[in-house]
Amino acid sequence: MTDPLVSIITVVFNGEKYLEKTISSVLGQSYKNIEYIIIDGGSTDNTLNIIHKYDAQISNWISEPDKGLYDAMNKGIRLAHGEIIGIINSDDYYELNAVEEIVKEYKKNPSKRIFHGDRIDIHPDGSLKTKHFHPSALKFKYYGMTYNHPSMFVHRKIYEKGVFNPNLRIFSDYEFVLRNWLEAPEKFHYIKQPYVYYRLDGLSSRMSLGTMLKEGFKARKNAGMNNVQNAFSFVLRFSLAVLRG
Repeated sequence: MTDPLVSIITVVFNGEKYLEKTISSVLGQSYKNIEYIIIDGGSTDNTLNIIHKYDAQISNWISEPDKGLYDAMNKGIRLAHGEIIGIINSDDYYELNAVEEIVKEYKKNPSKRIFHGDRIDIHPDGSLKTKHFHPSALKFKYYGMTYNHPSMFVHRKIYEKGVFNPNLRIFSDYEFVLRNWLEAPEKFHYIKQPYVYYRLDGLSSRMSLGTMLKEGFKARKNAGMNNVQNAFSFVLRFSLAVLRG
C-alpha cells in the first residue's frame, strides 16, 4: 500500500486563543501526505488573521456562518479528498507523530475503517490526565460515549454512508459512532496510546439533565437502538444522575 492521503479538518469559531497551537500540530506532523482543511464559522476575533498566516500550507479553508459544530464538520468532510479523515477542533492538538501512527496501523489493518486511541485531557487548571478507551460494550450502548472521538480517523467510505447529525448539540458524535458500531463493530481498530490533547470545555456540564437525556434518547434511536433498549438506557442514566445528586 502506498502512503494514503490523509485529510485533517479543523472547525473553529472565534478560536484565536488556541488555534495556532492546533494548526502547528497539524502542519508539523511527521507524516507528510496530508490535506489540511479549516472550516471557520464566521469569526470576528483574530482567527482569520491566524489562518491567513498559514495560507500557503493550508490546502483549503472557508469562513462563513454555519449551524454549529457538526454542520461545520460535515462541510469539511464534503471538501475532503483523503482516504482517511481526521477531525481536530481548534482547542485541541495532536502529538507530532499522530498521523504516522494512524497510517502505520491502517497499512497493517486495511480492512478496518475507524481508528481510535486514547486522549490526554487538559483540565481548566492546566493539569493533564490520560483518558483511556473503555472497552465495555454495555457501558457504550446504555450509558454514554466510551470512545475518544477526538482521536478518531475515519475511512472516507464510512462518511459516504452518513455524516454527523447537525440537529444535536453534543450527542451527534455519539450517534455517529454508535450507528457505525451497531452496524459493524469489527470495523473499529483501537490504538493503545494517546496521541491527541483535548481541552475540557464543560459544555455537557452546562446542559440540564433533561436536555442530556432527550438528546441521548434521540441519538440512540437514530443510531438504530430499539425502544426497549433505549428506554432501559434512559432509566439507567436518570437513576444514576439522581443517585449522584
